[in-house]
Amino acid sequence: MIEPRHLRVLRAVAATGSFSAAARELGCTQPAVSQQMKALEASTGTPLLVRTGREMRLTQAGEALVRHAAGILAGLTAAEEEVAAIAGLRAGRVRLVSFSSGSSTLVPTALAALRAAHPGTRVSLVEAEPPRSEEMLREGDCDVALAFRYGTGGTEWADLVVRPLLSDRLTVLVPEGHRLADAGSVSIADLSGESWIAGCPRCRRQLVAVCEASGFTPRIDFATDDYPAVVGLVGAGLGVAVLPGLALESVLPKGARTVAVEPPVHREIVALTLPDLAQVPAVAATLDQLVEAAAR
Repeated sequence: MIEPRHLRVLRAVAATGSFSAAARELGCTQPAVSQQMKALEASTGTPLLVRTGREMRLTQAGEALVRHAAGILAGLTAAEEEVAAIAGLRAGRVRLVSFSSGSSTLVPTALAALRAAHPGTRVSLVEAEPPRSEEMLREGDCDVALAFRYGTGGTEWADLVVRPLLSDRLTVLVPEGHRLADAGSVSIADLSGESWIAGCPRCRRQLVAVCEASGFTPRIDFATDDYPAVVGLVGAGLGVAVLPGLALESVLPKGARTVAVEPPVHREIVALTLPDLAQVPAVAATLDQLVEAAAR
């Protein structure tokens, strides 16, 4: 294997014409130059220099190696500088995927802080609900995934690095003129006869599970992943819904009222990445900023 330090010595010898002159240029001893040249010739398996008295001249193989050495060393220098920039967060890229209510609440705060602290780090964002966001992470299509699950202690994230962000409480949304609009709190059972508006598939399954645990199966008349659409449907008196707290932070519930659910139901919000990616400085910084954004 040809080592970069040996190429640098070869270039110095070719430029100066002797081991002693090359040693002076490189700031080392003449025996050290001689030793490294022998190691390089051993690596290539062919003579690179012809020694004629005090003079050195390159063999054909030596000329070829010197010709390529400039490009090789320049490429290595560029690579070292780029890696150093990434490691120092002067550069880098993070691909982030998030569910919609996370995109409108946690993500803007986190990315603004990241840009202020590390302006050379670029972050791209696409939206996907779990479990698709988790699949994207495992398939290499993103570096960080904002995800959620209902309940804790599952094993679906056992192969991932999990950074807990917050516990997001669900809230009932009813029309302003609804019989429970002024209630301090309600149980899910109080809404057994209502028409329901459901969200994403995972949220829909959770809604059905919570209602069935309360003794009824919800009549879902509308299903949409769009939170403003949910609010609009409730505000128009077309049904009731359960929305996460993060969703209500980014949507003005015009024509609708929020009512607390008792006993409370929560979803766990986390940031996920792969173990190897967690060691990448830009990814680690993004995770840290998401944690800080969730704490505000």
